[in-house]
Amino acid sequence: MDGRRRNPYELTDESPVYVISVAAQLSGLHPQTLRQYDRLGLVSPDRTAGRGRRYSARDIELLRTVQQLSQDEGINLAGIKRIIELENQVAALQSRVAELSAAVDGAAAALQQREAQVHASYRRDLVPYQDVQQAGALVVWRPKRPRD
Repeated sequence: MDGRRRNPYELTDESPVYVISVAAQLSGLHPQTLRQYDRLGLVSPDRTAGRGRRYSARDIELLRTVQQLSQDEGINLAGIKRIIELENQVAALQSRVAELSAAVDGAAAALQQREAQVHASYRRDLVPYQDVQQAGALVVWRPKRPRD
């Protein structure tokens, strides 16, 4: 979320709005197949107070993916479940990497700002001296003593 309050009535891809018959029609599957996928943990729709299933647009897309992997690719349901778990894990890790990258960028910016503050505090009356002939020689400055 970007810090703004979201309208509670705004529909998103995660909004559970479709009953099982509509979700079955949109996904091209039989309602009994959706129930089986729910029991197996392939697709987990939200539940109403009366325990009715409510599917989101993301759930329907996942149902289509399950059907495609099963029918077109010949992957069994246990394999599909593992694929879904791994994809969710990858998405979570990508999110974490983005979060850590932002934290590193913020720390680097803070370090550069602090470094700039330190450089700005240097005394301007001191100038590094290096004799080309005697690199590394020590130069001692002795102020003149006031005369009595």
